[in-house]
Amino acid sequence: QVQVEESGGGLVQAGGSLRLSCVVSGRTFSSYNTAWFRQAPGNEREFVASRKWNAMATDYADSVKGRFTIPKDNPKNTMYLQMNSLQPEDTAIYYCAPESTRQRNNPSRVPGHYAYWGQGTQVTVSS
Repeated sequence: QVQVEESGGGLVQAGGSLRLSCVVSGRTFSSYNTAWFRQAPGNEREFVASRKWNAMATDYADSVKGRFTIPKDNPKNTMYLQMNSLQPEDTAIYYCAPESTRQRNNPSRVPGHYAYWGQGTQVTVSS
């Protein structure tokens, strides 16, 4: 059974930083693209960032490019999201998910392509 667990969220002032963690168990983590999404109240779930299954490429939404980073070095079965220069509009529940298709060439930005979701971790940025 695939399980996904996110952690690291919290309350931070604008301009601050947080590092989110995602641990995936129950499947070979390194064989699947993995992505971060976020969902603010009243909004649809939106793509934030992704890492290709072979860790050779990352992709970022325009809204976070230059501020958020998926570090290259991650512990086994874990993916981080380093978030710097946080802004109030970054406030949301952040979710991590492995893609449904094994070794898909280009990580998808569509939530429907991801089969397994955790409970998410709340990130709140105050102004």
